[in-house]
Amino acid sequence: MEICSVKDVCGGCIYQGIEYSEQVDLKGESVKKLIEEKGIKSGRFAGIEGSPLIYSYRNKMEYTFGNLEKDGEMTLGMHKSGHYMSIITVDNCQLVDNDFNMILSAVLNFCKDKGYKHYHKKTHKGLLRNLIIRKGERTHELLINIVTSTQFEFDDEGFKALILSLELDNEVVGILHTYNDNIADKVTCEKLKIIHGRDYYNEKILGLDFQVSAFSFFQTNVAAVERLYTEAIDMIDDVEGKTVFDLYCGTGTIAQYLAIRAKKTVGVEIVEDAVQAARENAKLNGLENCEFIAGDVLEVLDNIEDKPDVIVVDPPRAGMNHKVLPKLLRYGVDQILYISCNPKTLMDNLKFMEENGYMIGTIKAFDNFPFTRHTECVALITKQNQRI
Repeated sequence: MEICSVKDVCGGCIYQGIEYSEQVDLKGESVKKLIEEKGIKSGRFAGIEGSPLIYSYRNKMEYTFGNLEKDGEMTLGMHKSGHYMSIITVDNCQLVDNDFNMILSAVLNFCKDKGYKHYHKKTHKGLLRNLIIRKGERTHELLINIVTSTQFEFDDEGFKALILSLELDNEVVGILHTYNDNIADKVTCEKLKIIHGRDYYNEKILGLDFQVSAFSFFQTNVAAVERLYTEAIDMIDDVEGKTVFDLYCGTGTIAQYLAIRAKKTVGVEIVEDAVQAARENAKLNGLENCEFIAGDVLEVLDNIEDKPDVIVVDPPRAGMNHKVLPKLLRYGVDQILYISCNPKTLMDNLKFMEENGYMIGTIKAFDNFPFTRHTECVALITKQNQRI
């Protein structure tokens, strides 16, 4: 087993040096323990599935410019573990396609040769902020996005020439320049310039086509999430002729997949860009029975006219707001499918449902992010006796 050279300082992976089968077992035991600690009585833990890919599975990386030590040489990569200001160069990362490593190294050298300075998080002075690389796993398309402030000029043409000169295994379909003067330490797109090609890449998942734009959310490990979605959806009874709500739907992958068989699917998502992408991709796939609503689930459920037969939820790490859960359960649907990226908040929500007339069926974990601390889970919740 090859061990990452920066495993002791990079904040990305915590399971380096541990055999993958043991990593999976540790994560599975962690989920099982959470179920027991929360006192969920009706749930049946069906174990954990490992990722189809252990290495080179990430289709997106958001790198940060900085330095490892104060006034030190410029770096490009990830935050040093436990250090807000320190950035460690990760040009040999095992989690990404080697094209990512090659691009990172070339861009860092290009910026050093130009004498560019990184943006300082405390003084808010400097040019270089982030490098974002995205890849279509099934299409082998690359989207490369340099993020800078507007304080100094950046050589777009030189950057374009550099990227196009690299001998990569994948095809560069877009080179972008994002301008960000926001003082918050996050990528904010205040202006987007297309230097070359287009501002999206194409992807295929679950037999459907998707255009993924520069800042659209899309699942990071395509092969793993495709299996997770397939197994999760198979838990639901037949959706033929039914109306399905897909809450916290992102770019609408599940809603579109279910729309092939369902009477209608309604996706709700607070991020407007994601909703717009979902609508465009539904058109791309010729699906006319999908509706996507931009808004907070808590507010949308008060105004939506459709009544669901089945509900799918895939909330952010914080889980579902405690005010959303009662509204959800009042629909009285026979089945709710819960997909979670945070087992801890999942168990909190499941306990509430169990105490209010629903029975927790199968709970299954998926390791979609080898070497990291993250674990995905799915749970099927069925109506017992409505008390809320």
